[in-house]
Amino acid sequence: MTNPDIVIIGSGIGGATIASGLAGSGASILMLERGEPLPATPHARDTRSIFVDGHYRPKEMWREAGGAAFNPGNYYYVGGNSKFYGAVLIRYRRQDFAAMEHFGGVSPAWPFSYDEFEPWYSKAEQLFRVRGTLGEDPTEPFHSIPYAFKPVPDEAPIARARAELKGLGLHPASLPLGVDIDTWLKEGKTGWDAFPNTGQGKIDAQTGPLTAALTDENIKLETGAYVEYLEASPDSKTISAIHYRQNGALKKVTPKLVILSAGAVNSAVILLRSPSSDGKGLANRSDQVGRNFMNHNSSAMLAIDPRRRNDAVYQKTLMLNDYYLSDGKGGKPLGNVQLLGKIDGNMLKANVKLAPKFALDFMAGHAVDWYLMCEDLPDPESRILVDGKDIVMQWRRSNMQSLDGLTKVMRENFRACGYPIVLSRPFDKRTPSHQCGTVRMGTDPATAPLDPFCRSFDHRNLFVVDGGFLPNSAAVNPALSIAAQALRVADHIRRVELVA
Repeated sequence: MTNPDIVIIGSGIGGATIASGLAGSGASILMLERGEPLPATPHARDTRSIFVDGHYRPKEMWREAGGAAFNPGNYYYVGGNSKFYGAVLIRYRRQDFAAMEHFGGVSPAWPFSYDEFEPWYSKAEQLFRVRGTLGEDPTEPFHSIPYAFKPVPDEAPIARARAELKGLGLHPASLPLGVDIDTWLKEGKTGWDAFPNTGQGKIDAQTGPLTAALTDENIKLETGAYVEYLEASPDSKTISAIHYRQNGALKKVTPKLVILSAGAVNSAVILLRSPSSDGKGLANRSDQVGRNFMNHNSSAMLAIDPRRRNDAVYQKTLMLNDYYLSDGKGGKPLGNVQLLGKIDGNMLKANVKLAPKFALDFMAGHAVDWYLMCEDLPDPESRILVDGKDIVMQWRRSNMQSLDGLTKVMRENFRACGYPIVLSRPFDKRTPSHQCGTVRMGTDPATAPLDPFCRSFDHRNLFVVDGGFLPNSAAVNPALSIAAQALRVADHIRRVELVA
């Protein structure tokens, strides 16, 4: 296709879901994905290969603002980062759509309410075949449609952990998951969190919406297509062309509509390195492209009882939101607690290289492994920059008091549950798996690049639909919110753009 109606850049959650929403519209759609399909090899269930050797990590390096280089956990395959995600498909809480005061400042409101957005959450849950249950979590917002599938069952050690937390008066709840657990375990007896999905066990961007979209003969996917820049029309009111490199050749495509879904970091990078009359890149009249980068403040926490072995295989079925809206004492919000996938000695070795393997194996075998996640607040000086060919991440963490508070209260809770050893370690910039906020939506073109339907204020045929549009990060996994907005935007394009 050299002149398709629509080009979608990226096949992750945003791009794949919007493609599925446009299937059957009659529009000719070309999807450009820089990566290739993820191959099924023995590496896919080998924890040493994945976590120690970094078999799947990208070859590229990013830089910190001060100049130090690092290898980011950004994955380039068909399906994007979702090929490795924890498959947690959870809604923002209703309160996340309004301004909320945190220890580190105020989290801004969305340009529309939860009630307006709710039907799209329900549609996204059906598309990703989410397993879950209602009535366990007091922070759970209204659902117009219940989950279609029962939650992934707790293994025995996790059922025990659920009971222990309930015994403290807390409200542990089943994680909403896009996992067909029987299929996953048939392909290998491991967890899925951070493991590549080479089969059908996880419902990710490829196995869910992209597979559905590609049943439409008008939708085509090209892989190995690295987008270098967008070209604006002479009057700068539209995007006239996309320039990309494939198999060493520079190619050009001229669609009517452009949907940029390369992920919050790379979508900002593509816009910033695209030529413009003012030198600031495209869609950037507000000077906000690349700014307000958010990446959850999070820690791993191991609750260890040397007397009790944890023989769970996948583990990741439980969450706790008792501290999501307050600190439990009437104070400001802390965040979300959820299980990690079951760790082993190899995973620990990747982070504690000098410790003996036998000690790490014992520790992993007697630990219940948790993930503590707190909101990172938007800051214009927390940003993604382009320096020549280099991607520069200037991440200014905020609201760390919430993570400190959540760490303290959960350490106390786990000790009260009978775990004498509780260890924690924060995640760093190498894991930008919840990246968001770099091309945010709003109602004022002076402060936001995108309108509430993710359309550029500057270029009427450009939409940006990935984690970059999020005005806040909340304190839950962003995948379902991205998918729901992608379906909402697809509906808008069908009703407004394709009939114009």
